[in-house]
Amino acid sequence: MTLKAVFWDMDGTLVDSEPLHEAALIAALHSVGIAPPTDLHERVLGIAAWPVYEMLRDEFGLDLPFDDWIVRKYDHYLPMAQTLRPRSGAIEIFNELRKLGVEQAVVSNSDRLIVDANLRAVGLFYPGMKTISRNDVREGKPHPEPFLRAAWLAGVDPAEAVAVDDSMTGATAGLAAGMKTVFWPEAPMEGPPGAIVINSADELRAHLGL
Repeated sequence: MTLKAVFWDMDGTLVDSEPLHEAALIAALHSVGIAPPTDLHERVLGIAAWPVYEMLRDEFGLDLPFDDWIVRKYDHYLPMAQTLRPRSGAIEIFNELRKLGVEQAVVSNSDRLIVDANLRAVGLFYPGMKTISRNDVREGKPHPEPFLRAAWLAGVDPAEAVAVDDSMTGATAGLAAGMKTVFWPEAPMEGPPGAIVINSADELRAHLGL
C-alpha cells in the first residue's frame, strides 16, 4: 500500500481530552440532579453528543432539551480545554507527516466548537488544515461518512488512506470506509476484526513507515 493520507480521530487519539469530557459530563449531570452511572466512560467513549444525550434522556431521565443540555456540558468543558495536552507522540507524528507532504485530516465525532477549541489548545491549527466535525456530516461514527468525507476533501482513494482512532466506534468507521485502520486504545484491548491494534506511538510510527 502506498501511504497517501492519514486521518486522525481527535479526542483520545491526538489529544488527551477524554478525561475532560468525562469530568464535564459528570459535572453537568450533577447540576441537574442525576448520578452518573459507574460505567459512564465506557458508554460514551467515541460517541457523539446526540446519542449520549438520548441515552441519558431515555435511561436516566434527563429532561432538558438537547440545546440546553449541550450548552450546560460545554460551559463545564471549555474552561478545562485550556489545560489540554496532546497524546504522547501523536502530534509529533502528525507534524512529521505534514513535512513529508502526506495528506491529513482530523476526523471527529465532536461538535465544531470542541474540535476548534481542542486543536487550538495544543497548537495544532493552521491555514488549510482539514477537519471534519460531527456538524459536517449527516452520520457520525461508526458510520463511514466522516472518514469518507476526509478522503474526498484530501482527494485520495480511501483504500490508500490510514485511519487512526482510539475507540471501537471510530475504528469501526475507518474499517467501514475501506481504510487501513489502526486502533490505538487508551489501555490495551482487542480491536474490531480487521483493525491493526497498537499500544504506543512507536508502534504507530512503524505502521506508517516512519
